[in-house]
Amino acid sequence: MRAVWRVADVRAAEAGLMGTLPEGTLMQRAAAGLARRAALLLAERGGVYGARVLLLVGSGDNGGDALYAGERLARRGVQVSALLLTPGRAHAAGLAALRAAGGRLVPDPAGPVDLVLDGIVGIGGTGGLRANADEVVQRLCELRGRDGERATVLAVDVPSGVAVDTGHVPLSASGRPTAVRADVTVAFGALKPALVVGPAAALAGQVEVVDIGLRPWLRGTPALRVTEWSDVVDWWPQLGPASEKYTRGVVGVATGSATYPGAAVLSVGGALAGPTGLVRYAGSARAEVLHQHPSVIASGRVADAGRVQAWVCGSGLGTGADAAAELRAVLAAPVPVVLDADALTLLVDGSLADRLRGRDAPIVVTPHDREFTRLCGEEPGTDRVGAALRLAAWMNAVVLLKGDRTVIGTPDGRAYVNPTGTPALATGGTGDVLAGLLGSLLAAGVPADRAAASAAYLHGLAGREAARSGPVTAPDVATALRPVLARLG
Repeated sequence: MRAVWRVADVRAAEAGLMGTLPEGTLMQRAAAGLARRAALLLAERGGVYGARVLLLVGSGDNGGDALYAGERLARRGVQVSALLLTPGRAHAAGLAALRAAGGRLVPDPAGPVDLVLDGIVGIGGTGGLRANADEVVQRLCELRGRDGERATVLAVDVPSGVAVDTGHVPLSASGRPTAVRADVTVAFGALKPALVVGPAAALAGQVEVVDIGLRPWLRGTPALRVTEWSDVVDWWPQLGPASEKYTRGVVGVATGSATYPGAAVLSVGGALAGPTGLVRYAGSARAEVLHQHPSVIASGRVADAGRVQAWVCGSGLGTGADAAAELRAVLAAPVPVVLDADALTLLVDGSLADRLRGRDAPIVVTPHDREFTRLCGEEPGTDRVGAALRLAAWMNAVVLLKGDRTVIGTPDGRAYVNPTGTPALATGGTGDVLAGLLGSLLAAGVPADRAAASAAYLHGLAGREAARSGPVTAPDVATALRPVLARLG
């Protein structure tokens, strides 16, 4: 997993490292990595020599990084110009170096420009871009390069204007983000939350971390971790010569209703794609489930389902008295449970919520933002990681807060973020598939936090795979899970 670090931790690590190095060494390391990536981008657009680069330079160290990177590019034959957003406060040594290499100052952004380096604000910035910087940034889309294409935007460490520790992006009065939209971001030493979570992640573009020697100095606990394919492979249950359907785990699925039988079919489909050996369905949609999935053992009630190692409950279940009774039966079972959709609505009833905090077996809840609001009485807000962790602690459950960058929070304060999300999954029923897959992982013995992180990761990959063929439906995602999971071996 890739660790993601808060601003305070990065600042402390930088201070420790700089105490062991000659003055200016760290900035030169950052500038070297930045210039290398800029040169690669220019090479893709027709070559480095003779290319045109515009530096947007603020008053902090990010401006210095951009100026020194500009110096390196100028010495390779790039025509580098710098726009100072705060004249008189730019990094003096960096500005002198750029001028000595042939760089020049310009009063406004004007083309042709092949590449823009965003060095306006770094990890110390708050509150979005100031008016003068925002005005300049809004004009970047007008810039064209030698090839006639829009100028590529390369952000220095983070896109200027984002809230680094939360991934929040302030909006203007008209609802427009007051931050830079980058094609590529070069992060120095470590990932920061804004590069992987919240609306800011979409503004970062492709993210590359440049090693500047910071890692040994990063102490304490990361803000969160990014799930990777290698993690899912390591966590995935492996079959052996003695494996059979019961040793692989049995998952119970209490979903769907006469009104929403499709939710049962989809959640069972997600469970069947997972690693367990048997699925038991309990509910009023059993005829539809058996028609689509004849390998399932079906019954009408949770009490009649038989023994399972985990339960999935809620998708399309309804919120009436019968649904509440089934949820109580699921919560009474001493096994891990996944609570989705209608089960979360039923939890707003305090008596059912109290049952969660008294359970010993793991619980995973899977709210989207509106369900989160019903559970908590307030929206997740600008800090989605903090919101997921607060709910996890209150419910004594792993929280899978769904979204473009799904966040997983645990009761003991750990957080994960999923990098595979896609807007293609924003269609009815895909969450039912996710719940079924998650339940299958729990029944196979995968710990709740790892099961949630794995399910979100694989579900995202399946959404992307399904989108290759056009508009996505939930059955497409369930079908696409199988070739995705086949790659796990």
